[in-house]
Amino acid sequence: MHIAMLAPITWRVPPRAYGPWEQVASVLTEGLVARGVDVTLFATADSQTRARLVGTCPCPLAEDPSLDPKVWEGLHIAALFERAAEFDLIHNHLDFLPLTYSRLVATPMLTTIHGFSSARILPAYQAYDGHVAYVAISAADRRPELTYLATVHHRLDLTRFTPWERPDDYLLFLGRIHPDKGAVEAIEVARRAGRRLILAGLVHDEAYFQRQVWPLLDDDRVRYIGPVGPEQRDEILGHATALLHLIAFDEPFGLSMAEAMACGTPVIAFARGAVPEIVRHGETGFIVGTLAEAVHAVDAAALLDRGAIHRYAAAAFSQERMVDAYLGLYAQLLDRRVGVTAREGTVGAAKRAG
Repeated sequence: MHIAMLAPITWRVPPRAYGPWEQVASVLTEGLVARGVDVTLFATADSQTRARLVGTCPCPLAEDPSLDPKVWEGLHIAALFERAAEFDLIHNHLDFLPLTYSRLVATPMLTTIHGFSSARILPAYQAYDGHVAYVAISAADRRPELTYLATVHHRLDLTRFTPWERPDDYLLFLGRIHPDKGAVEAIEVARRAGRRLILAGLVHDEAYFQRQVWPLLDDDRVRYIGPVGPEQRDEILGHATALLHLIAFDEPFGLSMAEAMACGTPVIAFARGAVPEIVRHGETGFIVGTLAEAVHAVDAAALLDRGAIHRYAAAAFSQERMVDAYLGLYAQLLDRRVGVTAREGTVGAAKRAG
């Protein structure tokens, strides 16, 4: 089996800091290679992988403003589809644009839908529904207008996360600095709970950061440390009393919650999107409805069994589970292709005989 893995090129694979789609593509690719699967990864040229790497774009689009995203995404996608006949299956992690190439090649394609940036992109998915197989990343993110082959939660390379039994006394916000992610709400909960707060992540909305977050920073009780790479992420997650995930939108998944639990750190989150699929209320954290409930949950979260939280995450979010799930889906699609080819051959033979 030869798989073409099409990753986004906004960030490197794996990302140096932020880049959840690229991170999932990396974890899956490396897990498949470890199982002996032949994988060619289409990603930025500076990506790191044990698979074959095809890097058309020289570096991540987000790191070089001189690169035109439309140009380089077009070249990146074309680099794969011009070689499509070399592969048994294409696994697309690059949103909707590669769908428009799918009827031009015979190679079947599986698309993991990492979320919908806007309802305006839905017509593209509807146009190829049934021709391309879709995978949802959570039950919450399924759209009733689309047909899905399966739901596969994101998983982690658990070797990158260390369980910590004795945390420090701070709370943690880890995510994009954007109103949807709840940075200001996290600051308010920490203040009311009398706890220090560390904020880590990429500034995605500069105006929001400058007007609402920056004035609340003091480098003591509330600190912003910027984006964090894998090693620093492991440390700040593991030492936190709890992760605050007080989102204001229906998040498709939320990797930081799984990462926190892999370190044994409980999660306090609003019940939006996929949160109830990821957090076990009262066991691995608390799902709350208001800021007051979040404040009340801080002390309760500190009493949870961090070892049990880690064991839950290790069982629920292992790389092996994701690899198993996708290998099963690849087999389904390839069996379906073989069946179609056999039927077409039978029909063709019958026509020739007639």
